[in-house]
Amino acid sequence: MAEPLFINELIQKVHAGQIRIPSFQRGFVWDADRVAHLMDSIYKGFPFGSLLFWRTKTPLKTERKLGPFILNERDPDYPLDYILDGQQRATSIFGVFQTLLGASEGEDDTLFKIYYDLGGESSAQDSNFIYVPDDQAEESSYFPLKLLFNPPEYRKYTRDLSEELASRVDILYQKFTTARIPVQTFETDDRAAVAIVFERINRMGVELDTLQLLSAWTWSDDFDLQEEFTELADELSPFGFKDVGEDSNLLLRCCGAILKGDSSPAVIIELNGEEVRTRFSEIRNGVVGAVDFLRINCCAYSAAVLPFASIIIPLSVFFASSSEQERVPSSEQRDQIMQWIWRTFFSRRYSKRLEQLNDDIRHMRNLRDGVNSQLGAFQVGLDKTFFTSSQFNLRSVNTKAFVLLLANQGPLSFISGSPVSLDKVLREANKKEFHHVFPRKHLLAAGEPLAKINSLVNFAMINRAENNRLGGVKPSLYRDKMPGNEQSLEFVLSKALCPVTLFSDDFSAFTEGRVSMLLAKAYGLMRLQAPSSSQSG
Repeated sequence: MAEPLFINELIQKVHAGQIRIPSFQRGFVWDADRVAHLMDSIYKGFPFGSLLFWRTKTPLKTERKLGPFILNERDPDYPLDYILDGQQRATSIFGVFQTLLGASEGEDDTLFKIYYDLGGESSAQDSNFIYVPDDQAEESSYFPLKLLFNPPEYRKYTRDLSEELASRVDILYQKFTTARIPVQTFETDDRAAVAIVFERINRMGVELDTLQLLSAWTWSDDFDLQEEFTELADELSPFGFKDVGEDSNLLLRCCGAILKGDSSPAVIIELNGEEVRTRFSEIRNGVVGAVDFLRINCCAYSAAVLPFASIIIPLSVFFASSSEQERVPSSEQRDQIMQWIWRTFFSRRYSKRLEQLNDDIRHMRNLRDGVNSQLGAFQVGLDKTFFTSSQFNLRSVNTKAFVLLLANQGPLSFISGSPVSLDKVLREANKKEFHHVFPRKHLLAAGEPLAKINSLVNFAMINRAENNRLGGVKPSLYRDKMPGNEQSLEFVLSKALCPVTLFSDDFSAFTEGRVSMLLAKAYGLMRLQAPSSSQSG
């Protein structure tokens, strides 16, 4: 066990180019909620896992960025520490606290804008750490964690705080500046030894993202798997799914699922290179078929709006075919796949560890082969808190599921009543296309807390231009900007899953009415009986 690192030491080592990300790692996949949860664990002194470094003097030919950040060149006189486990944690810590590196072009680092809620009640269970967009970050309410390791800005911020708030911020400072990150390091330039270490760790039940590394060593001499993946990424790019083709970890899991019915690391390691080569068209057809199905049946017009990209893994098993003719599900098969997809999204089935993946792969194969299948036969505990407690954040799993739910209702423009161009909205998948139904300014003036104002229940597909025309006033006033015919107006609202109580300007009544509509839609998509209002949370 190496010496643990203080947070500022981790930041310094990343800036020095000593800590790096090998190309065989998948990219950064955490959402803002998980980043904030990590900050809470560090603050409370809870265990949050260690970092595993592979130390070598020989740099790899290709490397990844650290999340959205391009890493500085390293000093060739010093060894390299490649992160093999803990990349998500290391990237989150660096992204939240560092102040020198900006996101590379086309990348977004806004999810690292984590704040401490100065007015929140502190408890072991509840967290005061939240993601707050720039336009909602009020200095009197939220302390930006980025200031903790920036002494001039920290002093400037705390100078005018009350004694009580200054004391809370000082405790925050002490907690994070003394926190230490557990580190394990093994040093070798013998890649066979690295493979042995990985195999033994996997046998102990610790899941590491070693797939691309080991597959490259196994196949690179006579089969350029990465080139095949690159071509697949190019093929998927026009449909908004280039990220899927560039996710080596995901595609390797598809290989294992299609060829062996198992996506676990141990199976991937043992895949036969010749079989992968000869059956790669089958793998390609499976992935492309899965993407087509999601686009056509779920309105998932880009990978960015999928709550879990890993849903492609079992789905690719159904569509994998050695024939050029695509596999078409029957009506019954389609219905079962659809209920499984929505139940997976709303239950957050793949949020943590992915033990359920192999079960779903097995059931998907049975469905494909006409054998009795239990695909989707698992419990879903969805209640109104999903919509009332989740904050709207396009990087979070719950928000993505919510956005797809709205898309599958066929939303209409609040002003013209014409269909929303879902292909455009969901490809861009940015906050400009979604706005508050009850305007934020109006609710703040009424004394509503930000947590309720920014919850999912108060958002709809309203683009920025439309939102500006509606004027940021209470609903009864912007009603005149919407279709004048009562029947047309109600139809527009129904397509946004909004109750007509919207125009009474009663936010509580609107919330209750809309939650009922959202839950009914979600349970309908899952092919489940919606709970009664007394059971829904």
